Amino acid sequence: MNKRQLGHSELFVSEISLGCMSLGTDRDKAKYIIERALDAGINYLDTADLYDFGTNEKIVGEAIKGRREDIILGTKVGNNFTPGQEGWTWDPSKKHIKRGVKDSLQRLSTDYIDLYQLHGGTIDDPIEETIEAFEDLKQEGLIREYGISSIRPNVIRRFVEKSNIASVMMQYNALDRRPEEEILDLLSDNNIGVLARGPLAKGMLSSNGHKKSQEKAQNGFLEYSYEEIQSITRKWQDYGSEDRTPTALALQYVLHHPAMASAVFGASSLEQLEENLTYLKAAPLTEQIFGEIQTMTSPITYQKHR
Repeated sequence: MNKRQLGHSELFVSEISLGCMSLGTDRDKAKYIIERALDAGINYLDTADLYDFGTNEKIVGEAIKGRREDIILGTKVGNNFTPGQEGWTWDPSKKHIKRGVKDSLQRLSTDYIDLYQLHGGTIDDPIEETIEAFEDLKQEGLIREYGISSIRPNVIRRFVEKSNIASVMMQYNALDRRPEEEILDLLSDNNIGVLARGPLAKGMLSSNGHKKSQEKAQNGFLEYSYEEIQSITRKWQDYGSEDRTPTALALQYVLHHPAMASAVFGASSLEQLEENLTYLKAAPLTEQIFGEIQTMTSPITYQKHR
C-alpha cells in the first residue's frame, strides 16, 4: 500500500483508508473488517464522536488494541450530544472542543489522536477560538495534527488563511467534482492534504453502481437528472475489466490530483471492503481515461454550501 504525506504534517496515510461510520454496532463484525483493512496495508482509520453517539469510537478503540502504533487515527468534534439521547447541537467553542477530546480519548482507549478534525462549520463560527483550542491541544500533546471536515469553500478559505490545518476532509468523487473548481488547487498550493469522503458516490461508481443508481438517484443527484446518472453509471461499468474494477477506477480518479492524501471509503461488510481493495491490483489510471471521465461527467460548482 502506497502512503502519502498528509499536507505539511509528519503523518503519512495510506492512499485508500477506512471510514468507520458504516461499520455498525456489531463489535465482532466491525473488528473483523478493521483487522482485514489493517492487514491489507490501510493505516488511516476515520471516525467521529457523533457516529452512533460515541459507540463507533468505542468499537474502533477496542479493535485497534495492540496495534495503535501502526495506525493513523482520526476523529472529529463539534457536535454537542448526550449519549443515549437523540439529537445534537453545533458547538465549535473552545470549551466544547477541549471537553470533547477527553471524551474521545477515553472512548478510543488511547492517550493521543493523530488527526483531530472540526466536524463541519459555518462562516459565522468563532473560527479564531476554534483554532486556538486545536493549537492548545497540539501543544499539550493530546493531538498530533488538526484539520476540518467541510465542503464550504468560504469556511475552508478562512481556515487556510488563519490556521495551521494539515488537512481538509470533503466529499469528492467523479460525480461530485465541485472541489476541483475552487478548492483542490488552493489546498495544494498551501500544502494542505485532502481526505476524500464518499469516493464511490453512494456506491453509484462501484462495481454494482448502475443498480445502486436506480435506488440512490431516483430524484437525481446534485445537478444531474436521473436519466443522466443512469447514462453515466452504465458507461462507468464499461470500464470494468480484469485490470481494473469500476470501484478501483473511482478511487483512482479521486487520487489523481496532487492535493489528495487518501480516498476514505466506508464498508459495512467484508465484501465491500474487499471490493475497495481491488484498487491495490488495478492497472494505473491513464491520462486518456481520466480525460474521458471528465468529458463524461460535469464540472459542477458549489451553490448552496458556501
